[in-house]
Amino acid sequence: MDPLPRPPTPDTPVKKVYLSNLFRYYSFYTGGFVLFLFTLAVAEFMGMPEQWIGWVFMAATIALYAGIGILSRTSDVDEYYVAGRRVPAVYNGMATGADWMSAASFIGMAGTLYAKGYDGLAFVMGWTGGYVLVALLLAPYLRKFGQFTIPDFIGARYGGNLARSIAVLGAILASFTYVTAQIYGVGIVTSRFLGIAFETGVFVGLAGILVCSFLGGMRAVTWTQVAQYIILIIAYLVPVVFLSYKVTNVPLPQLVYGEVMQELAQRERELQADPAQAQVREAYAARAAALEARIRSAPDPGMLERDRWQRELRVAQEKAQPIHPHAEAFPGADRVQRDEARRNFLALVFCLMVGTAALPHVLMRYYTTPSVREARESVFWSLFFIFLLYFTAPAYAVFAKYEVYSNVIGTAIAELPAWVASWAQVGLVAVEDINGDGILQLAELTLNPDVIVLATPEIAGLPYVVAGLVAAGGLAAALSTADGLLLTIANALSHDVYFQMIDPRASTGRRLAISKSLLLLVAMFAAWVASLRPDTILSMVAWAFSIAGSCFFPALVLGIFWRHASRQGAVAGMLVGLGLTLYYLVAVKFLGMPRWWGISDVSAGVFGIPAGFLTIILVSLVTPGPDRATRRLVYQIRYPVLDAAPRHPPVE
Repeated sequence: MDPLPRPPTPDTPVKKVYLSNLFRYYSFYTGGFVLFLFTLAVAEFMGMPEQWIGWVFMAATIALYAGIGILSRTSDVDEYYVAGRRVPAVYNGMATGADWMSAASFIGMAGTLYAKGYDGLAFVMGWTGGYVLVALLLAPYLRKFGQFTIPDFIGARYGGNLARSIAVLGAILASFTYVTAQIYGVGIVTSRFLGIAFETGVFVGLAGILVCSFLGGMRAVTWTQVAQYIILIIAYLVPVVFLSYKVTNVPLPQLVYGEVMQELAQRERELQADPAQAQVREAYAARAAALEARIRSAPDPGMLERDRWQRELRVAQEKAQPIHPHAEAFPGADRVQRDEARRNFLALVFCLMVGTAALPHVLMRYYTTPSVREARESVFWSLFFIFLLYFTAPAYAVFAKYEVYSNVIGTAIAELPAWVASWAQVGLVAVEDINGDGILQLAELTLNPDVIVLATPEIAGLPYVVAGLVAAGGLAAALSTADGLLLTIANALSHDVYFQMIDPRASTGRRLAISKSLLLLVAMFAAWVASLRPDTILSMVAWAFSIAGSCFFPALVLGIFWRHASRQGAVAGMLVGLGLTLYYLVAVKFLGMPRWWGISDVSAGVFGIPAGFLTIILVSLVTPGPDRATRRLVYQIRYPVLDAAPRHPPVE
């Protein structure tokens, strides 16, 4: 995976050979993967057991990633931290796409659109819009700065170890929350398709994560992520194309799912008018009333028991609600509820956009390009490769929902499809015959959003090899992001804490040994947390965006575009923004604090981000500004091309 020993310079024959070699390698790789799929399909047709197919998919893909990781091993600091700064724009865009399209995008996006309909589009709008902010405000300037990590920039721009330490803390909090969600997704995939316990699947997947990043750092992660992107985009598109052809006879789901949405709306009206469905909703309303009475009358059941009752109460209340039309925006029985839904939609879009532009593991990717120009171009390619998946996610949700509403709801419980029982064993599907009629009503079926994409091949009745393909894609998405996140945490601790603060004279070998040791420890701890099933994938990921946005975005943007932003202002702004976000998230999610203006905990950053900006500005205005060298650094960063800068930059 290392066609040339030295970084190619722009516009030279060497660079053309380098690109040609990369194209040839990944073309062979893609062709080999397609041949592998065809071979497994033939084997299934000839009677190969389903569990064997699952094992072959998992083993082959993890072995492939391990091979790339081993071939890309390095002991060079530049290669380990930033892949030698020689990743071409298109491949950096592909790696960024894989780094970005985590288990949240691959597994959780379509599931959230399935569950929330129109409201789920907040994730699509926020995540894609965030790359506009990256392209305009951050990527070229960080590449011009040209160091290793985001805390590196904070430390150099604001000076001193305090600002760098807060940045390290923010990077660890955001990345650890995010990586826990990825390892949780790995556990879901491996437990279902290998037939092992979820807790065991988490640690099996962890081995696949470590082999990609442990030996080669960013160099291994980059070339592995390119390979993972190819697998995950094929895996995402194939099932929904089959499903589109099955339902509409047109294999272009992105263009025809509007027609299916109209049929889905008709099915929703039929279910809403069905007396049996109304009977089930009334039964859940009665259960909710009984749980409310129990909670009020219980003397002191203990915190764990009370939490369990409150969770059951929320579930019963949700199931008692009328069917929410998939295409209806901002649901609610009255104007107050609709206004609250609208506020949450806009708040989530804001947090995801700003959080995208502040995630350390994404911003680190723009340190790996050969030049500022290619950093800008790689943002374009990142958006293109992400677009291929995000443009398809709404179609995924509509087709899957249409299949469930048409072919599962109303079926005798004793005759439900096999996939219901399979995913029930993993804990992501549940059926309850609350009215005792032996027929499955809509409210009696519980589908965790994380199951939709992984179960779609089985829901559609496709060959099991397609289900294995989707599992491999979900694994690729989770592994690619987990690699980048673990590397971010390990690098922040080894480079920004150990090398920059504790032992600046540490040798290269010692720095890399500490980074690898920390990577292993963090990975094990994250796997243990993920094994506890803390929440849905998308919820955990949304927390990470609020944390990253509130800690980094104000300090990064003002640090680049306002030379008067001071060290005291940055420290105060990061502490206030991060502290307020964490307080609101924990208090609302875990301590039962009433929401401010009805804003959900996943949008906690809507309070912390503006507070961070305001604090930096106010404190900077009343404290001494940065020194001459820092102001000059800011001025130079603002001009990505050196020749475009005036010969004598003004210094106040």
